[in-house]
Amino acid sequence: MHYIDVLLPVPLDGLFTYSVPPALEGKAERGRRVLAPFGRNKTYVGIIVRRHGVKPGFAVKDISLVLDDGPIATDAQLRLWQWLADYYMAAPGDVLSAALPGGLKSPGAYKPKTETCLALAPALGDERAVHAALGMLRRADKQLKAFTCFLAMSRRDTAEGPAEVTRDELMNTAHCTAATVKSLVDRKMLVTYEREVGRLNNGGGEPRPERTKPLDGVQQEAYGKIAEGFRTKNVVLLHGVTSSGKTEIYIHLILRALERKQQVLYLLPEIALTVQIRQRLQAVLGGRLGIYHSKYSDAERVEIWKKQASASPYDVILGARSAVLLPFTRLGLVIIDEEHETSFKQQDPAPRYHARSAAIMLASMTGAKVLLGSATPCAETWHNARTGKYGYVRLDKRFGGMQMPAITVVDTKDLARRKMMAGPFSPLLLSAVRRALDGGGQAILFQNRRGFAPMIECRECGWVPRCETCDVSLTYHKALGQLTCHYCGRTYPVPQACPCCGSRDLRGRGYGTEKVEDKVMELFPDARVARMDLDTTRTRNAYERLISDFAAHRTDILIGTQMISKGLDFDRVSVVGILNADSMLNYPDFRAYEYAFTMMAQVAGRAGRKGRRGMVVLQTKSPELPVIGQVVRNDLDGFYTDLMDERRLFRYPPFCHLIYAYLRHKDDAVAEGAAQAMGALLRQWFGDRVLGPDKPPVAKVKAMNIRKMVVKLENGIDLAKARLYLDKGKNTVLQDKRYKTVQIYFDVDPA
Repeated sequence: MHYIDVLLPVPLDGLFTYSVPPALEGKAERGRRVLAPFGRNKTYVGIIVRRHGVKPGFAVKDISLVLDDGPIATDAQLRLWQWLADYYMAAPGDVLSAALPGGLKSPGAYKPKTETCLALAPALGDERAVHAALGMLRRADKQLKAFTCFLAMSRRDTAEGPAEVTRDELMNTAHCTAATVKSLVDRKMLVTYEREVGRLNNGGGEPRPERTKPLDGVQQEAYGKIAEGFRTKNVVLLHGVTSSGKTEIYIHLILRALERKQQVLYLLPEIALTVQIRQRLQAVLGGRLGIYHSKYSDAERVEIWKKQASASPYDVILGARSAVLLPFTRLGLVIIDEEHETSFKQQDPAPRYHARSAAIMLASMTGAKVLLGSATPCAETWHNARTGKYGYVRLDKRFGGMQMPAITVVDTKDLARRKMMAGPFSPLLLSAVRRALDGGGQAILFQNRRGFAPMIECRECGWVPRCETCDVSLTYHKALGQLTCHYCGRTYPVPQACPCCGSRDLRGRGYGTEKVEDKVMELFPDARVARMDLDTTRTRNAYERLISDFAAHRTDILIGTQMISKGLDFDRVSVVGILNADSMLNYPDFRAYEYAFTMMAQVAGRAGRKGRRGMVVLQTKSPELPVIGQVVRNDLDGFYTDLMDERRLFRYPPFCHLIYAYLRHKDDAVAEGAAQAMGALLRQWFGDRVLGPDKPPVAKVKAMNIRKMVVKLENGIDLAKARLYLDKGKNTVLQDKRYKTVQIYFDVDPA
């Protein structure tokens, strides 16, 4: 009797052992999916991780079925999934749930896409029978025409044998209806069958490497340094200013990897970016390029997964965070563009992994090289590159000799005092946008808050509507005519009067992207305006439409949240306005200044990428802050030097590892008691490395009260041992009957 250890998509630790019935002996191999009974009446689809002959010391059940003819998960994948579970303190089953598309987690959820094909009925197997059939159709003109057309299309007299003819092809060629085809089937002259065609867009065409643009002298030098860096380092950082031509260097590196018969994984932080990058890559790679992200349907993701696990996978995968979990059989190069982006970090649900770290680990398991690209590297990457852990290549100049944009700081506090602001716009920004439009250019306006107004307020008593299940104020969405909680998604009707004082004078406070859009259309009635935020980009088509319209100059002014900062490349943008830098600078997080600097530098980089030098208007109430001056001067070295001094002084990454511990419960007193108990335990083991417990800035979400602890672990400490103690603390608290219903989870290396 053989036994297998199976990974199941359940939030429990470890693997589950099953016996293999004799009928399935030859199929139960590592990496294949099985149908496995679980508990009294449940059945799950799991993946075989190990096969062995050791009988467990407990009763085991037989697996019910092996679902695959070959492995759908590689050895490297299975090792990566286990690393993700261990490092990020998640159940292995949670990793499996995050990795597999839904259609691979259920034996009946995925249905292949098929089309109806036609074939000659078996009874018409010789010419004599075919001629007889033609004679029978002499009085049925439409059927005769369709049947004759079918015979011509199937090319029965060729050496290759009959060609496949689809029902739709016959209807289009013969100009007949489905009823006519059905009549031929009913008369037993044709038979139908279904052929699997798949959902993947294989219209990429033949690869055209000759379409690759030649590198200029500066790019060629950087390309050579990257290749040299890969000889001694597994990871290299390409630190290039915005519009320095990093993408063209990536394409040359991809072609070099393909010449070596290697696969390439190209990760981007946002789905929106795949629209522009896909077009550039498809022009060169054609059908060798596959795309994978969450905006694709589940069935499409299943088909991409199966293709990657087949003998003829895509050579290059372009995708967002989840693409790192796909199967690769000969991975040679991983490119992580805009590596600083927090979108690479999975927040909820578990596993709370960082795709950059996961990709670096996958590459180390497969012998691949990793190229990190950014104009504003994250603090940890900058430190690793500057201390020699990673290779480092720098591009200081924009492609084609273009100048960096001129950044002008506007003191909005002073202008507001003098009543010179037009809503969120300074006179300088308005005049710059008008000049850009008059000159045939475009403008981007950045406001990192969606909705119409961040909140509404009673002008009489100051009442502000709040979410009933979260500790946050509600955002007013004018287009939807409702108030929305951006944490739980719950919506509420807009009140007509204040419930506290009865006043009907309720007004919006602040500006969200929707309100900015209204104001822009009022100030520039002749301009074509679009908005790009979570509310307007919920589908794949919405992303593509907004970006293609702006790229084709069907839109003059694009208003958006942080989405517009993420590497998008538009030729005619001459003005960028950062409406409120303070909203980023004042966020209660140790990374606030790093995020603010990155965001402002990236948004500013959208200006003047082609043609004349661009202009950036940076509006802030705190123009005296050093970080503002560093953005204006593009003083990356000065910013990172100050940042490292601060992080070293206060023991924050990259000079330590952070692990956040969260406790959640519907009863606030229970959450507090459990947090205090766990905090006392952790301090016994970790001492002053533990901060808290405290309430986070948003201390209640979806009716769950939250407490948070921060554990700071200095570099060099045994992280595996530290995780064991954290798990021990969690389990000890949960064994207390007062706290057994508390939810406890960890966020390792929070972004």
